[in-house]
Amino acid sequence: MTLHKVEQDKERLAAQQLQLAEQDVQQNRLRLQSVSDYRLEYMKRLNDRSIQGIDSATYSHFHAFISKLDNASEQVEIALSQAKALVKQRKKLWLAQRQKVQAVEKLMEKYRVKEQQLANKREQKMFDEIAGQQFIRQRYQ
Repeated sequence: MTLHKVEQDKERLAAQQLQLAEQDVQQNRLRLQSVSDYRLEYMKRLNDRSIQGIDSATYSHFHAFISKLDNASEQVEIALSQAKALVKQRKKLWLAQRQKVQAVEKLMEKYRVKEQQLANKREQKMFDEIAGQQFIRQRYQ
């Protein structure tokens, strides 16, 4: 297995890990939006019930549930913040690995160019020898 292949595999893995972290961010954003939407809906229910008249026990129940939704929202915000930090870290790792792959590719290209130059020199030397031999044969015939 070549160094280039190894580094490419590492880059692919880093890209997959970055993608998973980005998906986690998106899922946390959706969760946060869902909790926020549900809280808003619940607040509307409380408002509607308040207009119709509500006893203190029911009001306390609504208020306690809204507090739980607020707590859930805070927890999801923490998870979202951590997920964003992970994306940042994984992106940095992926970029570093991408640079390694590019460095190996650059070295491979330099090697290929050098090998092509050597092959061209060998070919030119061979043609020069053939031309020299033909010249000598023509001269002595």
